[in-house]
Amino acid sequence: MKKLIFTWIMMLVATFSWAQKPSDTLSGERNGKLQVTAFGGLSMPMGNYKGDIGRAKNGYHAGMAIDKYFKGNKWGIGIDARFLNHDIRKFDSVFFSNGYIATNYVNHPSFQHIGVSIGPSYKAGLGKLDLEVFLRGGVLFQGFPKYTQSVYINQAVGPALNLFDNYYTNNPKRITKAWMGLGGFRLSYNIDENWAVFLQGDYLRTFGKDFGGDSSEFHVNGYKQKKAITSADVFTIKDNKITNLSDFYEEVPVSQKTFVQAVNVAAGIRFTFGSKKRQAPEKAAPVKQAVASLVSAKDILVVVKDKQTGLALSGVTVTISRNGRDEVSVSNSNGEAERIKSAQRGSYQITAVKNGIAAIPVSINDIDFDKSGALIYKEIYHDDPRFTLIGETISANNNAKLPGISTVLTNTGTDKNMSQISDGEAKFVYQLDQQSDYNVVANQAGKFSQTEGVSTKGLDRSKTLYVTLKLGISNLDAGAIFVLKNIHYDFDKSAIRPDAARILDNLLNIMIQNPTLRIELSSHTDSRGKDQYNMTLSQNRAQAAVNYLVSKGVERSRMEAKGYGETRLLNNCGNGVQCSEEDHQMNRRTEIKVLKY
Repeated sequence: MKKLIFTWIMMLVATFSWAQKPSDTLSGERNGKLQVTAFGGLSMPMGNYKGDIGRAKNGYHAGMAIDKYFKGNKWGIGIDARFLNHDIRKFDSVFFSNGYIATNYVNHPSFQHIGVSIGPSYKAGLGKLDLEVFLRGGVLFQGFPKYTQSVYINQAVGPALNLFDNYYTNNPKRITKAWMGLGGFRLSYNIDENWAVFLQGDYLRTFGKDFGGDSSEFHVNGYKQKKAITSADVFTIKDNKITNLSDFYEEVPVSQKTFVQAVNVAAGIRFTFGSKKRQAPEKAAPVKQAVASLVSAKDILVVVKDKQTGLALSGVTVTISRNGRDEVSVSNSNGEAERIKSAQRGSYQITAVKNGIAAIPVSINDIDFDKSGALIYKEIYHDDPRFTLIGETISANNNAKLPGISTVLTNTGTDKNMSQISDGEAKFVYQLDQQSDYNVVANQAGKFSQTEGVSTKGLDRSKTLYVTLKLGISNLDAGAIFVLKNIHYDFDKSAIRPDAARILDNLLNIMIQNPTLRIELSSHTDSRGKDQYNMTLSQNRAQAAVNYLVSKGVERSRMEAKGYGETRLLNNCGNGVQCSEEDHQMNRRTEIKVLKY
């Protein structure tokens, strides 16, 4: 790529220099001019900076340049200042039998650089066109991302434990400096004697291992994986250590590092101070035709869809490959992968993967480039037989989004569970098997949520892809009262049923995570039946719930069992009042009240 860019620049310089005659010299330009340019556009990482070490994605850059040309207005010196941003490709989470692998991004997941450089410029003009070639040297002030990929092991009670960091950044400093080099060209069209618009292309890279005692390269450490980790694999735990770690990873981590390099394409405007009207040279048409012939490319847009429903699919890792080079991105909410701009004619292979399941690949060839239009549009279909649960953690008081909440999903048929923390948008995502029932609950100290049920029974996968859930979160404040949903007792009985035990297990986790918490656990009945009988039955049920928690290790002194019978009805369905079953059901409930926290 670097040789190709350099050759292209030299060919354009030779063409303009050969075509230019002495009469082409601009009248009144015996003294060099001062010009200011502003530009912005696409920045494309290269090499290991783009590959598995840096994982940098296509980004953007913007900046300004000042060029002062000497007598004759051909040679000059210029200063370039620019900002570059490259987001990184995030890692997919991997789930195995008793845990998962997830990545914690400590800061914004992107490279952010500021470059300042100075060096010579050369200009050749022909008619309304100018070609400028420049070479710069200077300093790049670098901002590196920081993240850690870790192995988490689920616990029977409480949040998952981080027992091993398998891949992580290892930069001595997050903000550092490096020597940089910059070379490129600028092709301008002059609107009048002062203003011009231009297209610009350049190559930027850093040099050296350190600058002023600071490391100039981006560092990562990681343990090489021996084999792929599947959902059936189990990490063996003893004394909070993984004893079979060597089955999956090498024993010694590998240190890797890379310098920054990128090809940048931009458009911009130029203002020249004190310019005078140009004398248009003769026979400029052949040069214009030569410039026009350089354009031969199309944009590529890939959209991922769910095969069974035809819906756009987000969160899919899409790879567009050509000649051993990969463009990797993640599909957005419209199913769109990152658009590749000005893709050169050739053969491309498109693959897509989500949750360990790969889609059938799609190809692009010369036939696609021969079709009319400036865009090549391709669809790729992902076929996962599972449903996707999209959850959101919100405040139970005002529905405001609450990011960073730990959630647990439990398959009630197999008792297998998975954990996940809601992201910056308060979203969490799980894959659900067909014909299965699940419970979802928050699992975080100082917080309370209901145990929400989710079922895929009766759903048709060919018609339904997404199952949605809003998980309400409340603070454990003194005096707060919560109704425990879905606790049911057999008629005229107080024994704890298996389905009620699952709800109480959520309360058990809350008591364990908050050792200073004291509660009143109360039971309430509807108005049907004798008052004293209802009072006794509700007391027995409340006591049974407390006894269940005591049997699981909670101190009895932290709980008070209270039966209120029908003395605290939530509506007007008292003795002798005709009410619907739904109205009576509202009064039959189990509550907890926070006495102290």
